[in-house]
Amino acid sequence: MSSPLAQSIADLSSAEASKRLAAAGEIYRLGRAAAGSAISNWWAESELSGLLLGPHPAITVGLAVERDTFGRIRIANGTPRLAEVPGDQDAEEFELRFPDGVFLDLLTTREPGGSGAIAKYLAKFGEGVQQVEYRCTNVDRATQILKDKIRSCSCLSCHAAWRGWHANQFFPRRLSRWRQGAHRTVRITVLPIDIRTQRY
Repeated sequence: MSSPLAQSIADLSSAEASKRLAAAGEIYRLGRAAAGSAISNWWAESELSGLLLGPHPAITVGLAVERDTFGRIRIANGTPRLAEVPGDQDAEEFELRFPDGVFLDLLTTREPGGSGAIAKYLAKFGEGVQQVEYRCTNVDRATQILKDKIRSCSCLSCHAAWRGWHANQFFPRRLSRWRQGAHRTVRITVLPIDIRTQRY
């Protein structure tokens, strides 16, 4: 693994609960900090901040890993139930919940080396934080605010000039039954992390 989080990712499959907890905290901290930096201007928009449960947003950090890593982590954490991911999505997934609001989604590709989003991410970046999700009380309204008022992203466009942790693409996407009943997400792509606002 070439990821700067290689040791923390490995420790998620440790037999020692304390190591798993520390690893989850480090991964969550990094993912949350990177996403927070990318969307810092969102919080100045009071209505959007409220929709995203600011100033204390509910955040889940998504970690993409290879299939063998995925299996080891799942077994070490009590074999949590797999999420119901639509058949056309290149992903298998389960959620881990730790104390103090540390929530992780573990994702892997169904077809290593394939053309799906997770497979491409792993091929380009290796194992690491791939997406960050913000719970949202009204996805449609948040979508409209982002289109109308927030300058750091624009609908269905990608700005090659933006580099680093910048939101560069914004579009709604329907996901049938994914995330246990969440029928719509808004996805904001961040290099190299995706940020999603999601209705629960």
